[in-house]
Amino acid sequence: MSAPTGAQRRQVLRQAASVAVATGAYGISFGALSVAAGLSVWQTCALSLLLFSGASQFALVGILAGGPAGGAAAVATSTLLGVRNLLYGLQVSRMLGVRGPRRLLAAQLTIDESTAVGIAQPEAAAARVGFWATGLGIYALWNLMTFAGAIVGDAIGDPKAYGLDAAAAAAFTALLWPRLKSLDAFAIAAVAAVAAVLLAPHAPAGVPVLVAAAAALLAGLWRRAHHDPAPPHQWAGEGDLATEPGTRS
Repeated sequence: MSAPTGAQRRQVLRQAASVAVATGAYGISFGALSVAAGLSVWQTCALSLLLFSGASQFALVGILAGGPAGGAAAVATSTLLGVRNLLYGLQVSRMLGVRGPRRLLAAQLTIDESTAVGIAQPEAAAARVGFWATGLGIYALWNLMTFAGAIVGDAIGDPKAYGLDAAAAAAFTALLWPRLKSLDAFAIAAVAAVAAVLLAPHAPAGVPVLVAAAAALLAGLWRRAHHDPAPPHQWAGEGDLATEPGTRS
């Protein structure tokens, strides 16, 4: 399959850079919140290096900040939030066609943003450029800003004094808002939000997130049962890729 032209590559790289900078920047909030929750600087950095899932990381440290009793809920919530990456993997695997060590690297870089930039491209070659550029860019910036936030957070103390306690909610909203492009999507998000808001004052930490996720899942399943599913994304020339098992990205 032909490589993208110079103009196409520059356009994809601009998209990847803008997403990487915007996403990586709020890693500083995660670093500050993590040390405020009781994790050390190195534990905080290890979470970003190994887990590398912003929503799961924010959920984990947010619940741990409530005390040891929230440990089980923290693990359950962060795991549930990370399950979506398994679903992304089905699409990314078909898009990249990688094997061996590169497959492991691709799995680590499969997040909301890298998947979104990749599948937004009209051709498979450009999609691969978008995925790798976005994933690597965010990984580097997220870990750098996590370290900076952990150091600064350790120095300035409680991030609530600076409003950083709102960073997790802002991060979730920033990730969700661009994806609400239909009435069904708004309705599903509203059901989940109402469930979380109603439970938050009465349920242990982490339970509202789990219930909201379950509500969104049930609403999504109901929607699929009553609507024809959208056709899968397919790029021009993808059939050529499928007939060439040795193709690499």
